[in-house]
Amino acid sequence: MKELCILSPTAILGYGFPEESFAEGMRRKPDVIAVDAGSTDPGPYYLGSGHSFTDRNAVMRDLSYMIPAALKAKIPVIIGTAGGCGAAPHLQWQVDIIDELAKNKNLDFKLAVISADIPGSTVLAKLAAGKIVPLCPAPELTEQDINESAYIVGQMGVEPFIRALEAEADVIVAGRAYDPAVFAALAVKNGYARGLATHLGKILECAAIAATPGSGSDCMLGWLGDGYFRVETLSPLRKCTVKSVAAHTLYEKTNPYILPGPGGVLDLRSTVFTQETEAAVTVTGSVFEPSAPQYIKLEGAKSAGFRTVSICATADPIMMAQMDAISLAVRNKVSSNFAGAVENFRLDFKVYGQNAGVTGIFAAARCGGRGAKKTGPISQTPPLPPELCIIIDAVAPTQEQANTICSFARSTLLHYGYEGRISTAGNLAFPFSPSDFKVGEVFEFSVYHLMEVDDPCECFPMKIRKGGCST
Repeated sequence: MKELCILSPTAILGYGFPEESFAEGMRRKPDVIAVDAGSTDPGPYYLGSGHSFTDRNAVMRDLSYMIPAALKAKIPVIIGTAGGCGAAPHLQWQVDIIDELAKNKNLDFKLAVISADIPGSTVLAKLAAGKIVPLCPAPELTEQDINESAYIVGQMGVEPFIRALEAEADVIVAGRAYDPAVFAALAVKNGYARGLATHLGKILECAAIAATPGSGSDCMLGWLGDGYFRVETLSPLRKCTVKSVAAHTLYEKTNPYILPGPGGVLDLRSTVFTQETEAAVTVTGSVFEPSAPQYIKLEGAKSAGFRTVSICATADPIMMAQMDAISLAVRNKVSSNFAGAVENFRLDFKVYGQNAGVTGIFAAARCGGRGAKKTGPISQTPPLPPELCIIIDAVAPTQEQANTICSFARSTLLHYGYEGRISTAGNLAFPFSPSDFKVGEVFEFSVYHLMEVDDPCECFPMKIRKGGCST
């Protein structure tokens, strides 16, 4: 079986890559350029708001290399989780960039656009039929969660991408997708072992992060053959090692041997990593076990109110020694002052530097780690840090209410009369003026569940159009 070559330019579209690494990758004559464009890592705001966490100019820059090079080489470009989160506005944002690039460079190609939005009515029907289960630690899904979600997306596997490849699309851009799917799709379509293709996709999804020294802004190359795959770097500054590739296999996973995904699980209990060359590692033994029934992962986000924050610091050892008690007293004063006036607000003090230098010691003692005393927790008083950074975080139903809560908490903390206080003019330093930052609407995850499906393509409609202009 002929080796299949896959070029992964960057960990996330818009994170960039050296021109030299990309050129070297194209010299190796890849069969496909694939890239993951998103993640839930930056939190629920981006999914709920419909905004991308990647920069438009940075995404345009990456695509300005990838698409022209792929068209010249007559190979497809596959993009998954468009716009960072893969909902309708993210997907359209990505398509608009591709259209602009096509117009500016006078490119002509066949574009496949695959949607990942799941209508609330579909989710409600599946919930009523008992075909939705939570992913730990998510609670049981409710109708209210579904109805309040700004967007709900499903995580597609390889099948929608295979359908686009069979339609001979030159560029494929999709909504929310399982990270390895964009890298594994062509291989699975061409008959390569799904387990090895999926595992290779797991390594390539973050590009050179799986190398040493790791970087999310550099390219990686993957080769898939009969019973094996190989990954190698494209920069002389980096190497793939057994340790770096095996470690990345565990990336974002709770079980080192069984990795669930759309349509089944990746079983790594017989996987072997071998150092092939100084910069390349070969992997064998990874197996894909289909599941019955099949599930897709759902992700949704809903509004949690509006946020205002204030950043400050203190170097007063008397205040630092009492910080827990002081923050609790300030919370109580704010609650008392606005009782009945502002409902359902949240006030939090994020204190950075507290217990610095001793947290790890205590953790080691509790876990029986190296050098830890087995007789019990360490009893000495933690030393005070030289200073603390305090973020006052207020969330309320409206922006005006959040402003009010944050402002009152800031002024109260600034002049709070704690025991032993020496300075009465204020005990906090503020690096910015204005001191309060109006963040705007914030979101929280509302759906993080598995939904049973009969067909892995049923939730992911595809449209074929000409790159640069609608048909």
